[in-house]
Amino acid sequence: MNGTSTLLIVVGLFLVGGIYSFTKQKMPKGLIVLLSIGAAMCLTAGVVRLEVWN
Repeated sequence: MNGTSTLLIVVGLFLVGGIYSFTKQKMPKGLIVLLSIGAAMCLTAGVVRLEVWN
């Protein structure tokens, strides 16, 4: 794993925690959807950048 992929995965997991927290606080659905999209993009980019695929 390189630093960039690790950072993207950590940020994605942080956003997933935010999704859970915002859902418990009954925040607006649009904000939760936006966080979900960001988390999915970060996690996907982090996994794709892993060097285990070579």
